[in-house]
This record gives sequence, C-alpha cells and structure tokens, in this order.
Amino acid sequence: MSSEQTTSTGRPAGPRPRRLTYAAALAALEGLALVAGGVWMLVLGFTGDPDDRGQAVTGGITLIVLALLPLLAARGLLARRSWSRGPAVITQIMALPVAYSLLTSDGPGIPVGIVLAVVAVTSLVLLVNGETTRALGIRGPGGAQK
Repeated sequence: MSSEQTTSTGRPAGPRPRRLTYAAALAALEGLALVAGGVWMLVLGFTGDPDDRGQAVTGGITLIVLALLPLLAARGLLARRSWSRGPAVITQIMALPVAYSLLTSDGPGIPVGIVLAVVAVTSLVLLVNGETTRALGIRGPGGAQK
C-alpha cells in the first residue's frame, strides 16, 4: 500500500502543484485570446466593411466556440480532473501549426506566432510533467502510477 494519501477520486491529496496552475493559466489565456479574436471578427463583420460579411460572422462564431476547449480544460486542470489534460494537450498541438503559419507570414503575424509557439511548447512541457500527471491522478500503462 502506498504511503501517498489520495482523495476518493484517486487524485493525490494536498495542494495543487504550481506547474498545474501555470498550465491552467496558459490554457485559460489561450481561450480568452480566442474569445477576443472571435468577438473582434464579429464586430468587424457587423460594423466594418469586410470582404464577406457572412465569412466574418462565421469565423467569429467559430473562434468563440473553439475557445470552449481550452477554457473547459483550464477549469478542469484547476479542479484537478484527469480528463482535462487531454483537451489541454490537444489545444497546444493545434496551436503549433497556427504558430508556424504566423511565423512564416510577413508582417505583424510574426510576433504573435512567436508568442503562440512559446505558450504552446511551455504548456505541453507543463502538461506532460510527472508532477502534473500525479496531481491529476493519471496512471501509466497497465494502471501503474507515473
């Protein structure tokens, strides 16, 4: 029997590790950035002079809906729910090609791509960290505790 105390949900008892809190904060930041981008596209679609109003509105709504994934993941990470690591990792993996696309563009997209790449890689490192895995109660292959 392990000397490590666990809660009824199988997660280790005790304070939330800082790495987990940082990963949740970065996921929430990405979600909020998606919401801001979606709202910006919607506002431009309705008040500005976009090339295609329908496309601007659809893009804005899509960004807002996509923001739900990292926002829900952030909430789950803060609550130490094991399911939350999957959506958080998926969000970071989806962010990497976007960052690459921005980095290979001309003009103002390059700094945004740099920031997005740094946030995505940092988040991935935090999410696969052993301390984070243990705090979420995620077991390794065959049910072994990592």
